[in-house]
Amino acid sequence: MNAHIARAGRAAESGKGISRQTALDLLQGEGDLPDIMYWADRTRRAFHGDKVVFCAILSARQGRCSEDCRFCAQSAHYPTATAAHPLMDLDAMTRAAQAPHVAHCARFGLVTSGLGPKEGPEWERLLEAERRIAKSGRCHACAAFGKLTEKAARELVEAGVTRYNHNLETSRRFYPSVCTTHTYDDRIETVRIAKAAGLAVCCGGIFGMGETAEDRVDMAMDLRALNVDSIPINFLNPIPGTPFAGLPPLKPLECLRIVAVFRLMFPDKDIKLAGGRELRLRDLQSWMFYAGANSAILGNYLTTAGRRAEDDVRMVRDLSLRCVSGAEALSP
Repeated sequence: MNAHIARAGRAAESGKGISRQTALDLLQGEGDLPDIMYWADRTRRAFHGDKVVFCAILSARQGRCSEDCRFCAQSAHYPTATAAHPLMDLDAMTRAAQAPHVAHCARFGLVTSGLGPKEGPEWERLLEAERRIAKSGRCHACAAFGKLTEKAARELVEAGVTRYNHNLETSRRFYPSVCTTHTYDDRIETVRIAKAAGLAVCCGGIFGMGETAEDRVDMAMDLRALNVDSIPINFLNPIPGTPFAGLPPLKPLECLRIVAVFRLMFPDKDIKLAGGRELRLRDLQSWMFYAGANSAILGNYLTTAGRRAEDDVRMVRDLSLRCVSGAEALSP
């Protein structure tokens, strides 16, 4: 086994996490992926055992977004075929949290398009939906509503929300190539506001947008500095009509290398495979756990379909892993 990888793996397994330079070396390497995955899997098992944390999400308000994120099917700036709909009614949102596949999930999150919440009837409806989801006792209530104010963050906590999702998407250097209508610092500030209010934070990015290995590592270093709790790894699903529609796809082994290096950088955090995993990993779906992932989105995404929930649940069981139920996740 490569001695450099073994040293990195032992550091991760001990809980220290690997350095920026080591992460960059491993991301840029052409070979030794099995060795990197070996240590990523050992590190996952050391900190997470046989547990897999599934999350489910609902696109509660979709499309007509004012922001120009160049990967996004919901941006009003681009001629995509994605159907838009206003904020769902209260009963529809709470019913979605009772869907059969959510029984296998530790968390359920409402997601809305747009820059961020504004006070008014729609905000109150979202807060009430979160209250109902939290009080159901079925799983943790999560939210992804965009840019937060301190007041909005406090209200989410009071409503029973335990975790907030707000991705950095990419590095500070590459971010202007991804979005121009709000800044990287806006995203950093929302993460800080959420954590200051007592919310756990789910924050990661999208890979395959034309970023370099340095961009991937630099984003990870910012996530480390912010001490986020869960790191969603998305792979670009190129949507026709968006500026990123024609970008070349990442190959499955490159995706697994990203997952494994992030596990070695973040030994004790949730590494969550999210959008694009089915498209990019293809027949290597189950390898994501051996690459260090301990979490994934179950069911559909915001504007794209995921795998059948029963296939993902069976995959986990076939690996002698187990889904963390909502009841287990909510227990003290």
